[in-house]
Amino acid sequence: MNFSSLNYQDIKELSVHGRYIRRSQLQSVINRNSIQSKVSQLGISVRNSPIHKVTLGSGKIKILMWSQMHGNETTTTKAVLDLINYLNKTNELVTQILSSVTLTIVPVLNPDGAVDYTRENANKVDLNRDAMELSQPESRILRVLYNEIKPDYCFNLHDQRTIFNVGSLEKPATLSFLAPAHDIQRNVSASRGQSMKIIAAIHKALSSVIPDQIGRYDDAFNPNCVGDTFQLLGTPTILFEAGHFPDDYQREQTREFVFYSLLTAISVIAQRKIEGYSLDTYFDIPENNKRYFDVLILNANLINKKYDHNIGILYKEILNEEIIIFNPFIEAIGELKDSFGHKYLDCKDQNDLNFLKSDSKLRKLLF
Repeated sequence: MNFSSLNYQDIKELSVHGRYIRRSQLQSVINRNSIQSKVSQLGISVRNSPIHKVTLGSGKIKILMWSQMHGNETTTTKAVLDLINYLNKTNELVTQILSSVTLTIVPVLNPDGAVDYTRENANKVDLNRDAMELSQPESRILRVLYNEIKPDYCFNLHDQRTIFNVGSLEKPATLSFLAPAHDIQRNVSASRGQSMKIIAAIHKALSSVIPDQIGRYDDAFNPNCVGDTFQLLGTPTILFEAGHFPDDYQREQTREFVFYSLLTAISVIAQRKIEGYSLDTYFDIPENNKRYFDVLILNANLINKKYDHNIGILYKEILNEEIIIFNPFIEAIGELKDSFGHKYLDCKDQNDLNFLKSDSKLRKLLF
């Protein structure tokens, strides 16, 4: 697929930008005349916020996808809104998709967590650990929808932290994927094999735009996770993880890549090309590691002798009046020999040292 020919800037939902999505922004998008007739309410959250689905297409192949199961993971929601925009256009690929596939999209499964910018719902429950107990209304809504439409494929859409790199490379895991296990032995069932082949197709397509920045997520089996449960029930399920792209803390570049991933997966399914990809290709995708810091400060003992060599700093995301603030904190001190930094600052370099002193947050943290 030639992504440049898509003219992404003409597809992108410009009303939604950055890490925080206001409820009013989402409502404005789904209330548009071009989309409104395709939207219906599934139920309500703990705090009585509506949970909607958008249904597109009329094909026999049924795909169910949901985003913001974790309320502070917004990148895939932005990409889903871009996807809805694209599928409301008229072109040959859109016609083929909508005639072959029926897409059911839940843009925000956890609206209370989305408002609070928290992983959990209003009852402080992680919905992605509630697949068996179904203790929360949002979990039950997703399971009822799954049972009702009996999807042929499921897409479970998430964000991942900036700490992940690809294999042993000093490359951020901008995108990561997983064909969830269906048993503790992590065997390859028929449904899991289908998931792996679709991921292989995504990897092949996206490697042309983000080479060496696509990882494979840990596949330890946990039946309390929704993806594992749906795979166990025999539905090919894919975990999408939106990660870090250099200097893209608002995740607008990553958003574009997630859109391409979704479109690739749907196209491969609609065109019945899954069997053209191999399981070996999936296993060739490097597994994620956790070697990144947001800032890696070298020779920090020159700031203060209490610091031993280097400092690894991560950012904590804080919601402040509907804006996400990135506050640094010290995660590790030591040689950190196998670690990488999205930003390196060397205290031997006077320019870097001046930067540390001029940045109010870092200065307060370190000096």
